[in-house]
Amino acid sequence: MTYVIHGATGAQGAPVVAVLAAAGKSVTALTRNADAVVDGAQRVVAAGYDSIAELTEAYRGADGVFVHLPVVSEEDRRTYARNIVAAVRAARPARVVFSTSGAPTDPDTGGAAAILAGGLADSGVPYAVIAPTLYLENLLMPYVLDTVRERGVLPYPIRADFPVSWASHLDIADVAVALFDRHDVTGLVSVGQYPAITGPDLAQAFGAHFGKDVVFEPITVEQMRVSVAPVIGEGPAVDVAGLYQAMSTLPDRSIAPEDSAQKLLDITPRTTGQWLADLGL
Repeated sequence: MTYVIHGATGAQGAPVVAVLAAAGKSVTALTRNADAVVDGAQRVVAAGYDSIAELTEAYRGADGVFVHLPVVSEEDRRTYARNIVAAVRAARPARVVFSTSGAPTDPDTGGAAAILAGGLADSGVPYAVIAPTLYLENLLMPYVLDTVRERGVLPYPIRADFPVSWASHLDIADVAVALFDRHDVTGLVSVGQYPAITGPDLAQAFGAHFGKDVVFEPITVEQMRVSVAPVIGEGPAVDVAGLYQAMSTLPDRSIAPEDSAQKLLDITPRTTGQWLADLGL
């Protein structure tokens, strides 16, 4: 059995490779560099999101494909989404698991995640869509983690009273691998802490882990954009800022328990404290 993992050297793909490898599964790592060394992978393949032919060849014969869209401009992400759908239809892998990375899948948005989720639903190939809200790994950005360590302050662009069902890349990997075997679970699977927690709850967890007082500090979306642009690029930073601006009008970012991994797969995501411990920070 062979599983094809997009971004196998990255933050989202690498944990999926690790879980599959620990289970003794055969992994094909998709990267931008065919000479990359990927621990746990039996095969490394260079396949670009911009090439339907390369994606089709990589997917053909796979028992499962894990895919997520990279952090690039939304225009490019839409192109990549259409290319992935075309390759899935041509190659017909046994199962596709797509993580939205928190992007909306409502068709009315016209966004890349919506295009990919809708295309998979219409492809006739068994699929599932993992829908996290916000990633705990966002809190590892230097503007957050360094400030926690240096000042005892956790800054983030959400209101203090805004509950979020946070999830980690480790949780996504656990759910993705489970979904490869659970063909009876299809459509949307929400992943995240439930009940949702607030910014002060996050700060308390960080304080308990680091053994110091930590307080939560809401910052503006613009402050966040300026802080992340040097890391992810100006264009993607603008797109991410737009998502946070839209999110600011919502009452919360909580998952719905009826379509949660907890209910559908009996998988409970890590608490913030467990995640920090697992990272060994």
